[in-house]
Amino acid sequence: MRLQKYMAHAGVASRRKCEEIIAQGRVKVNGEIIDTQGYIVEEGDRVTVDGKRIRPVRRNTYILMNKPRGIVSSAKDNKDRQTVLDLLAPNIRARLYPVGRLDMDSSGLILLTDDGELTERLLHPKYEIEKTYKVTVTGLVTEEDAQALSAGVNLNDGMTAPGEFKILEHRNKKTRLECTIREGRNRQIRRMFESLGYEVIQLERIAFGPLSIKGLGKGDYRPLREKEIRMLKSWK
Repeated sequence: MRLQKYMAHAGVASRRKCEEIIAQGRVKVNGEIIDTQGYIVEEGDRVTVDGKRIRPVRRNTYILMNKPRGIVSSAKDNKDRQTVLDLLAPNIRARLYPVGRLDMDSSGLILLTDDGELTERLLHPKYEIEKTYKVTVTGLVTEEDAQALSAGVNLNDGMTAPGEFKILEHRNKKTRLECTIREGRNRQIRRMFESLGYEVIQLERIAFGPLSIKGLGKGDYRPLREKEIRMLKSWK
């Protein structure tokens, strides 16, 4: 098995990220640094990353979480803030990573797994995984602006792909909407509204592809059902 695939199966990261870790000289096989791609790992080889031995995961773990606001959606935080992994029970020992991210001020659905191959697949632009959000913004969003957002707006990193922006209600000089996008740019929803002069004051992801947080309270989580795992792996 190629080294980067071995690492992904061990839950280190996605295969692409594993290639970067290899190039950085952080991986050893039987005590020797391997910094070139394509090295073949054989049965009985001892593989370490940053000095810690890794082994392929026999059965992957998939956790669906309803992230509260104020929690960092990464495995570690260099500012020592609370992360999504801190919310898990101590008996969950798998080396989990979030699939995609929600910024600290956003809440809602986030998937945690040690399946590096599935992570890479779900984040690849060609699969266009739908992500749906409930969003509250300042100001009264017009139908014309909702249609413009749905068609795509020009941000500093290019035109956004078409999506669906549906007004749910206007109240107290604010607007609630349901928004579905198929991209994963940094702070994309917030930047899209900002481009039209609206400020997002609340953002909650309620669905990711076939997954939904329905029934999960803030900070709660559950393992994915087998049917959900199959649906994610077969997403096209």
